[in-house]
Amino acid sequence: MNEALVALDGVTKRFDGGVQALAGVDLRVAAGEFLTLLGPSGCGKSTLLRLVAGLDRASSGTVDAPALRSDAADTAFVFQDATLMPWARVADNVRLPLRLAGESRAQSAPRVARALASVGLAEFAQAFPNQLSGGMKMRVSIARALVTQPQLLLMDEPFAALDEITRQKLNVDLLAARDAQGFATLFVTHSVYEAVFLSQRVLVMSARPGRIVAELKIAAPYPRDAGFRHTPTFVEACATLSAALEAAHA
Repeated sequence: MNEALVALDGVTKRFDGGVQALAGVDLRVAAGEFLTLLGPSGCGKSTLLRLVAGLDRASSGTVDAPALRSDAADTAFVFQDATLMPWARVADNVRLPLRLAGESRAQSAPRVARALASVGLAEFAQAFPNQLSGGMKMRVSIARALVTQPQLLLMDEPFAALDEITRQKLNVDLLAARDAQGFATLFVTHSVYEAVFLSQRVLVMSARPGRIVAELKIAAPYPRDAGFRHTPTFVEACATLSAALEAAHA
């Protein structure tokens, strides 16, 4: 594996009131790797992403990630909700992180156009969010994350609210963007099928307090397309991961 882009050692997280979300988590994400966290609701997956993003602090242990080092712009976060500004056009939603970084509209225009083209929304640059479907809104959110060309993309169940057909299409599009730009991804999902399709490695987490209790490497190279879902490798990996998940929560 390449040198770690993200490294967590012995990470524990307790919230006010005594609730312990994480216990002794060790985790590595290599540059360019696609790593997925899989586990039940409340096991600390989202908390872990927030620690890596620098949005929260560990109670004990160490977290080393781009957002906590010299350049926070190397990390982008896509949430379950698209979180778009309803009063702003699509292009202006995508431009937001560049505007906050001080880039002018003229400077950022080519990057915004490329980001929208990469998610298939070039012709919707002047649309408003209320004119888009749920899947299209999520594409805008992904374009906004990728416009900064991050080293690390954090994704917290971004496709959970979408229908299965849209979700599968966005899975394919996400891998295409990953292949084109080479960013690492730390992805959270409840779906075994989504985890296997997207990932190079999947980590299974225990119920709260969350721990890493199993790891599965997906023996399928990139690039992957929709046909991967019909291969023996995919079917076998889904069965293995389902069994690991069941064992972890028996």
